[in-house]
Amino acid sequence: MAKAAVTRAVKLYGTDVPDGKRRILEAGHITAMLDNGALRYIKYRGVEVLRGIAYLLRDKNWGTYGPVIEGLKVRQGKDGFTVSYTATAKDKEQGMRYAARIEGKADGTVLFQVTATPLTDFLTNRSGFVVLHPLVGVVNEPVEIVHTDGKKRKSRFPKFISPGQPVFEIRSLKHTVMPGVTATVLMEGNKFEMEDHRNWMDASYKTYVCSLLDPWPYTLPKGESFTQSITLTIEGKPAAKKAAKSGSAITVEMGGTKGVMPSIATGVGMAEAQAALEASDLIEYASPAHLICQIDGRQKGQAEAAAAYRELRERTGIPSALEIVLPAKASAEDEIRAIASELRAADYMPDAIIVSQMHDLKSFQPNTPRPWGPSYEEMASAVREAFPNIPLGGGMLSFFTELNRKPVPKGVFDFITHTVCPIVHAADDLSVMETLEAIPSIIASTRNMIGKAPYHLGPSSIPCRDNPYGAAVAPNPDNGRVCLSDMDPRQRGLFAAAWNMGLAAAMAKGGLDSVALGSATGPQGAIYRKASYKQPGFDGTKAEVYPTYHVLAGLADASGNKRIETQSSAPSTVASLAHRSDDGPELWLANLTSEPQKVKVSGFAGAAVMHSLSDRNFGTITAKPDYLSSAGEALKKVSSVELGPYAVVRIRAA
Repeated sequence: MAKAAVTRAVKLYGTDVPDGKRRILEAGHITAMLDNGALRYIKYRGVEVLRGIAYLLRDKNWGTYGPVIEGLKVRQGKDGFTVSYTATAKDKEQGMRYAARIEGKADGTVLFQVTATPLTDFLTNRSGFVVLHPLVGVVNEPVEIVHTDGKKRKSRFPKFISPGQPVFEIRSLKHTVMPGVTATVLMEGNKFEMEDHRNWMDASYKTYVCSLLDPWPYTLPKGESFTQSITLTIEGKPAAKKAAKSGSAITVEMGGTKGVMPSIATGVGMAEAQAALEASDLIEYASPAHLICQIDGRQKGQAEAAAAYRELRERTGIPSALEIVLPAKASAEDEIRAIASELRAADYMPDAIIVSQMHDLKSFQPNTPRPWGPSYEEMASAVREAFPNIPLGGGMLSFFTELNRKPVPKGVFDFITHTVCPIVHAADDLSVMETLEAIPSIIASTRNMIGKAPYHLGPSSIPCRDNPYGAAVAPNPDNGRVCLSDMDPRQRGLFAAAWNMGLAAAMAKGGLDSVALGSATGPQGAIYRKASYKQPGFDGTKAEVYPTYHVLAGLADASGNKRIETQSSAPSTVASLAHRSDDGPELWLANLTSEPQKVKVSGFAGAAVMHSLSDRNFGTITAKPDYLSSAGEALKKVSSVELGPYAVVRIRAA
């Protein structure tokens, strides 16, 4: 019996589970995307006003309900649109039903109103509207705030990422969309407050119902209906006519050299130590600048994992940096000595150490009490005593959020690190790719904290390796798109190759010294191995690697090279990264969308060879780890490139 062909969805996303259906609504100069009952990308004359308006229900563990929408009616008229539907959100313990009405008018107003009725007593951390302001044209720009007591004041959207809530007790927010045009968001039915969503790699400022300063979870009584509404009002006339579009093609311009490429690394966690050893030949071929291993002092098998790390280094010749997680039950000196003993038993000495403690793997609100744990200074002192003359890193093994809320004192460590994850608040395809827009703000905010200290990004991928906001990562038994899960099927598809290239490009342009892309093996990995979960397109095939393996291997080869400045005319659509290899310039492009893109390239002199990661050669790139060493497509001149959905190309001087 012939094997079923790999579907296009599996090639792109690693799963046949669909994302959502969307449609564009219009009201005069206003456009908006309707997505699963929410509004996204609300624009005026093509300029984004709001990133989104959504009605969300969360449980006591911050889990977001996926509502079942019924009776959806959409009317698109000449002068506006109306949307109505009912929705039910429930689990085995509780439920909520609500009716939504959305109206967009050509006069510049958009109304989103919801009346909700708890079907049971409803225990929640937050239930109600969320309003997202975008970053472009908003970061550090003026905002006029009207508070719930009617007082008005002028402020600015934060430039550097605020660790806490920058605005409380909000009734409305007003900002300038373009010269001569303002947008006011009126929020009624409860008090609202703002948090800087960039903390979690979300590309927005989020204004949400209720306050984190109030007790939560709280109970909404059964049968007691309540209404909330969001009204967007756009006023004024543009000061100048918008320039006509120059064409559909995206341009990427190459310039001169600027700085160097970061060292490209990858992770090997304790649970993956043996699997990585078995895949040592593929790790050696990818040749990352170093491996980031980990010993968790709370877990058994430390000596066994350390022995695997030692052997992995012996087989591959690749240096290893070791993350150490202290249990935080005794002094840092005692806990470091215990782990050092395990490493000596395995005859393993890392080339660098990053130290943290278990409580810093979890999230705490700013200025709230934390459990006892050793300080940054105490951990650094203990490591330097046990491991003299070894480079020492500190910061957070968790997300930027935690580093922002517990900054590292200057001068304590040789380098600073944190990780990022794009599926904290939303896991749909659009939201995940959007997170790359927040990287410049994360870099600028970190630099503002750490000064000129070397800056490393720890192992980061689409799936998360740990959950700072709950007891464990979220399960994902159906190969879906799940927030805070350690297994995301897109890691196996072209989607992850594009996202990882976009991440590396943003970090390189931000001047980071080292960037670790995911893991060598496992759910966050680049190398395929059979797992306890299904992997369509890989199980039962000749596949050896995921598409993102080639991004890791190709960029690892560029570690430390002089970086060439690139400028994409649409960086949220096509990411670009270039460097100077021994043979000449090398340009990487990634399509961050599900639609084909045509790219015009300027500044690449001479003939070149192009290698593509696309759905057309998926079978080849997953079966041949050495694909980037193959002949490739000869180009007499680099001028125009066609990129399929989530395709990645490397263009190298011939």
